[in-house]
Amino acid sequence: MQPAGAAVTRASRVGSRRGADRCRTTSSEVRLGHQGPLRRETAGAGPVVRRVEVDAGRLPRWVDGFVERHGATTWTPRDHGLLLTAVDGEQALMEPMSPRGEVPSGPAELATWAEPPDRTGLVLVRRGGYAVGVAAGDRLTASKVGTRYVQSRTAAGGWSQQRYARRRVNQAGELVATVVGHTLRLVLPSSPEHLVLGGDRNLVREVLADPRLAALASVPARELYDLPDPRLSVLEQALRRARAVRITVQRG
Repeated sequence: MQPAGAAVTRASRVGSRRGADRCRTTSSEVRLGHQGPLRRETAGAGPVVRRVEVDAGRLPRWVDGFVERHGATTWTPRDHGLLLTAVDGEQALMEPMSPRGEVPSGPAELATWAEPPDRTGLVLVRRGGYAVGVAAGDRLTASKVGTRYVQSRTAAGGWSQQRYARRRVNQAGELVATVVGHTLRLVLPSSPEHLVLGGDRNLVREVLADPRLAALASVPARELYDLPDPRLSVLEQALRRARAVRITVQRG
């Protein structure tokens, strides 16, 4: 028979883990079903902020729901976006992937204004792999996905640390060179109207720093640095999320 104290301790640990899981679920990203992508709510001393991603075709319906919940709204243009302010103080900043034409003055024009571009190039790279692709509309037309090991940092000191550091730099350089090659072969010839970048911010920056990709510097980009290790499914997810309208809702 085990001492009662041991059982109590074990039960306390289980309760603590369950409590921690509930906390993690509350603060993590939650899927929004057909609105597609993700929602995150942050609470603190200031207003509560909620971020959602909505398909362009569903935007008029989303705005109608916003008005029903919060009352009449004023529409104010913002850089590459549109700010809705309701009479109860609730605000929603809508940012399409690549706005088309003038900022709309009513819900009927929203879908056309927020329609994403036809030609999109995607470059995702992390230390565990990469995914490069080209899309026409919402469909990938060409892609290359691969893995490439890059050693993580080590706690070893002295000569060993230097040796591991050199190896890590060399492996990262090989990864960048591989992604540059696929970007030259797939993305650059497609003359993309928009880029989707994701993974490791520094590695992406190194890829685009290659002089042969200089033409992509002027192409608008949507960044998704919260993506997992690149795979084909992640590349498809990145395309869906990038084409959606980002909406930041702030409670007054």
